[in-house]
Amino acid sequence: MMPSRTNLAAGIPSSKVKYSKLSSTDDGYIDLQFKRSPPKIPYKAIALATVLFMIGTLLIVIGALLLAGYISKGGTDRAIPVLIIGILVFLPGSCSPGCIKAFSSWRGHR
Repeated sequence: MMPSRTNLAAGIPSSKVKYSKLSSTDDGYIDLQFKRSPPKIPYKAIALATVLFMIGTLLIVIGALLLAGYISKGGTDRAIPVLIIGILVFLPGSCSPGCIKAFSSWRGHR
């Protein structure tokens, strides 16, 4: 007598597994494998752009106030570097309104 075969992964004897015969017209493809998954929303990129925009705006305002003399009498030796850093941080963050607009139009909002 021959021993019964078992599914090694699950330890199930083959006599308890139910099989069904494929139809002769089946080409091996199902519709689900061609269905596109919905695009993933880039939450981290939107959050990073928003934070950069806020920090850049804050640094530009502080640099302008330093340059105008409202904060301290340090002069341009402190104001110019703050303005430059503010502009460099503001530029990549300035796309955040565009990212939010693109996301809301992707979702179908007006």
